[in-house]
Amino acid sequence: MSATDTTTSTDDAETAVPGPKRLQPPQIAILVGVGIAVLVAVSGVAATVFQFHDESPVQREVFGGIPGWLKLVFYTVIPVMFIYGAVMFSYRMRNWQRGNPDKRDITPKNAKKRLETLRGGLYMQTLLRDPAAGIMHSMIYFGFLILLAVTTVLEINHQLPEAAKFLHGDVYKAYAFVGDFGGLIFTLGVVWAIVRRYVQKPYRIKIKTRAEHAIILGVLLAVGVSGFLAEMFRIAEEGRPAFEKWSFVGYPLSGLVDGLSGLNGWHTAMWVLHVLTFIAFLIILPTTMLRHIFTSPLNMYLSDKDRPKGAMRAMPNLMETELESFGAAVVEDFTWKQLLDTDACTMCGRCTSVCPAHATGKPLDPREIVLKAGTVMAATGTPVVSPPIGVDKEITVSANSLFERITAEEVWSCTTCKACDENCPVNIEILDKILDMRRYLTLMESDFPTELGNAFRAMENSANPWGMSQTERADWTKDLEGIEVIDGGDPFTAEYLYWVGCAGSFDDKNRKVTQAMAKLMQRAEISFAILGPAENCTGDPARRSGNEYIFQMLAMQNIETLDSMGVRKIITQCPHCFNTLANEYPQLGGNYEVVHHSQFLEQMIDSGRLDMSGARLEERVVYHDSCYLGRHNDIYMAPRNVIGHLKGIEIVEAGRNGTKGMCCGAGGARMWMEESIGKQVNVERSQELLATGASRIATACPFCYVMIDDGVKAQGVEEGQVKVGDLAMHVLEALENAEPLAQNPLEQTS
Repeated sequence: MSATDTTTSTDDAETAVPGPKRLQPPQIAILVGVGIAVLVAVSGVAATVFQFHDESPVQREVFGGIPGWLKLVFYTVIPVMFIYGAVMFSYRMRNWQRGNPDKRDITPKNAKKRLETLRGGLYMQTLLRDPAAGIMHSMIYFGFLILLAVTTVLEINHQLPEAAKFLHGDVYKAYAFVGDFGGLIFTLGVVWAIVRRYVQKPYRIKIKTRAEHAIILGVLLAVGVSGFLAEMFRIAEEGRPAFEKWSFVGYPLSGLVDGLSGLNGWHTAMWVLHVLTFIAFLIILPTTMLRHIFTSPLNMYLSDKDRPKGAMRAMPNLMETELESFGAAVVEDFTWKQLLDTDACTMCGRCTSVCPAHATGKPLDPREIVLKAGTVMAATGTPVVSPPIGVDKEITVSANSLFERITAEEVWSCTTCKACDENCPVNIEILDKILDMRRYLTLMESDFPTELGNAFRAMENSANPWGMSQTERADWTKDLEGIEVIDGGDPFTAEYLYWVGCAGSFDDKNRKVTQAMAKLMQRAEISFAILGPAENCTGDPARRSGNEYIFQMLAMQNIETLDSMGVRKIITQCPHCFNTLANEYPQLGGNYEVVHHSQFLEQMIDSGRLDMSGARLEERVVYHDSCYLGRHNDIYMAPRNVIGHLKGIEIVEAGRNGTKGMCCGAGGARMWMEESIGKQVNVERSQELLATGASRIATACPFCYVMIDDGVKAQGVEEGQVKVGDLAMHVLEALENAEPLAQNPLEQTS
């Protein structure tokens, strides 16, 4: 742009007429609260002025037996409480606005998915992953909605003129039945919640129980019980008319107090108690974890991102950016959506229960990452608001630094397995927070485990975290024939590039996987080639450990190589390479068709290019889910389908599998970090796999292969007893074992 253009643009900006300001979320919250308050107040005035009555013998008089001055108090206090709640919510929203932008707009492309996600939350589908907790929450949630609905219907009918009233006769009987049903379900759900938290005490709930839980459950129980008490005395005061039998809880209870003197006074007292419990509910709604009634569905609705599931948040080119700080160190470094997360947390602990670091005694508790970040946000807001959940009085927050409450040890314990995100019923993005804090610790403070320094230097100097010479990348081909190694500057003529990866090139165990996969592709007559020395690390270990600088350096070199050669289709056996190439290289302009070798094997088998007719293994096989294949990319069935094509096998599943699969412990660059605290994650997982009684363990990731094989051997189990190997190795072995039988059929019957 020329200097003249710049001047013109500036002049235009100065003379431009500003458009109308959009309402901000805090303002919208207040307007909604005021709107509801006005509606309630107007309904009270209208009912008083018009005095509409229903003359039907089968109906219920609203405020029957309640003095007029109490009605006035009701229609005055309740609107004020709605405004109070809206203002308190607006304060929390102002806190969210402290965060950076995060594109979560609804578009025609994501609208359907967003609504499905919202519906899943509103229908309690995500909570029902844990049946007991899901049913209990559903009883409270749906019971409360029914009570809210019947109250609303009663008030609507109250405003209508005589000719338009509908809540009488059989309609009223049905209404009474539904109301009691909702109240009973709600109350039983609250009782179940009390028993679950204070009697059964599941670990993930017990460790986070606070005084406010007792207050919340006490108020909810009081709402349900006082409602039935008020109904009991109302029906008794009315002489227990026969049609009230449809109130199948209140009517039998009314028999207990029938004939009691002063029924009108008792009814009024119970009505006042019920209203007071509702006011208490409105008071604690925005100031305690009960706020998740609103924030959790909102968080779920906004959960769809403008990046793939497995991709980290993009950063600007570090060679060109003018940013002075990277990653997250203070509240304002998070996005507004990450801050909303902290208020959407239900404190259920599902993330804690599936975290491999927490399960093996490491300092990390994913739930605490969310709550601690929320505590810092709440304590440093303007105005200060209540923390996500009560904290000990000794805990103070003096600044908006996230590291006021979160330690580096917690951040570095994470294996980035994404189990916390995947199992959160309200779609909180915990891993993003951890990775953003890692970026700050690494890039700004150089505060990372010592061992990572060696890996960083190796990636920077040798283009791989092992520090091996690039000239050795293609050494695995020496025992094979027909493997085409393409120089980085040559045109690419093969159909597929086989991206071997660092582990597949340099690790002795994983070289066998590479060779097995190459042989299988040769059997299927696939046209493929490798880069050999021209292939660099994709940068996944650097990025997951916060070193965006090295990631971008390696990624840009690889993208330049691939684009200059004209590569479009890539096969990789490493889920970490797969995730980075497919989901993160597009952030830097590298767009390719990437397929994991488990998917490609499935395609070759299904198309008939890889003949599996003779492949047979008379063994019991268990598959270990790779986190970066499964939770990061939702690929669960392809590896299982490949194994399933082997005849004679018995497939078993580990106790934790699929979305709840247990990590091997190597993700998030932990492959290059020492594990000195607690039990080793790979040992924990290996014991679980061995418990299935399988004679073979199949993996689909080079890190998993190394970690599980080491974990199995640490239990004193030798390869002759249980064989650990990548699924490509198992498939190739089954095919090669079948060949002598095919050549000499007599051996099959001997």
